Amino acid sequence: TADSYLGEVKGVLVSTAPGATLIDITHQVPPGDVRAGQFLLDRVWRGFPRGTVHFVVVDPGVGTARRAIAAEAEGSLFVATDTGLLSPLPPPPETKFVALPVPETAAPTFHGRDVFAPAAARLAGGVLLEQLGRPITDPYRSPLPSPRFDGVGWTGEVLYIDRFGTLVTNLPAERVEPGVRIRVGGTDVGPLRRTFGDVERGQLVAFAGSGGSVEVAVRDGSAARLLGVGGGAEVRA
Repeated sequence: TADSYLGEVKGVLVSTAPGATLIDITHQVPPGDVRAGQFLLDRVWRGFPRGTVHFVVVDPGVGTARRAIAAEAEGSLFVATDTGLLSPLPPPPETKFVALPVPETAAPTFHGRDVFAPAAARLAGGVLLEQLGRPITDPYRSPLPSPRFDGVGWTGEVLYIDRFGTLVTNLPAERVEPGVRIRVGGTDVGPLRRTFGDVERGQLVAFAGSGGSVEVAVRDGSAARLLGVGGGAEVRA
């Protein structure tokens, strides 16, 4: 949102599909962080109505041989880079995938505007997935890691850090028994609480996040900064 790029992409969308409703999920995915983009897509896509076109571009390989793809799953449509972003979707044949052509006129460093936006707009205008490109059955898949149970407790990791510095983990809160203490790295965070106000200002708090997984925050602060950890940090319960 700081540069012209988003406006240029939206210009293509509203010019090609003038009746479409545009909803911004986020433009704050860390540059090139495919896993963060994948996590956010997995969190939100089923909350939109059938027929929604999800425009998902996190593209560290823009202009290279990586494929541009589109997909259809459970009545929803997607355009994305073939970098694992669409791994949350069911695998083929439940999900249909096509490889999108890249026009010779496309700017090598701006496929969001010149490849993905036109494809998304055409889907929004009613063009069938099969009309956009060549069917494929081998999209690159890189599913988010799953927690492990070792007979004593659960081990998972931090999947995402939100703008508040909250650590979002892959541990399902429903699997954490009452009173079990949460540890991030070597730090004891304590048992699951209900909300931030259950601890004093500046203290760590673990809770069941709105997405159903264990999250770790600092009341009125940043857990990521206090603990000095990032994505991939070990979490135990």
